[in-house]
Formats: sequence, structure tokens, C-alpha cells
Amino acid sequence: MSDNATIARIWRGRTRRDLADAYEPYLRREGIPPLQEKALGVQLFREDREEETEFVTISYWPDVEAMASFTGGDPHKIHHLPRDEEFLVELPKRVTVMQILVNQLPRD
Repeated sequence: MSDNATIARIWRGRTRRDLADAYEPYLRREGIPPLQEKALGVQLFREDREEETEFVTISYWPDVEAMASFTGGDPHKIHHLPRDEEFLVELPKRVTVMQILVNQLPRD
């Protein structure tokens, strides 16, 4: 993540456990590249549970304005992927936008 990031945009989506292995490469191929092109950084997380799997994508932005230009105005707007309805247990209605207060990662 860039030291210039002041905003984190957090998306959460849940799949049935049996669909998770198919959804992950789809999300990597379709959802992550647009963020890699525009955001300062992006992370994708996965948690497998007994019956479902949760995916969390966090993208980092210099400010709300930069993020809003990516989303088309509303920074909380969801960009559903064409097959999200097929994979996700429910379609998220919004993303979480949080101000970064501490931005320190371990140094190599």
C-alpha cells in the first residue's frame, strides 16, 4: 500500500463454500485488474468457513475524490461483476469507505 493512501474502500462478498474455488479466479481476473489500474494498492482476502466463504477486497486511494471518479460519483457505489449474482449468496448493497488513521506496514 502506498504511503499516500488516506482512504480505504472495503468490499465484502460471500459465496457458498462449494462455489468459492470457482469464484476466486473469476474475482482475480475480472474484479482486481480495474482496481490495480486506478487505486494506489489493492488486497484480496479469503476466509473459508464451514458453509460459506467470504471474500474481502480492500483498495487504497489518495482521497475520496480519486475514489469517486473510479466509481462514477458515489464512493459507496458497488461495481457488481457480470457473474456476481450467480456466485454470491447476496449482492452487497454498498462498500465501506474508511479514513486511514495509521498507515504502517512492516518493512523488509
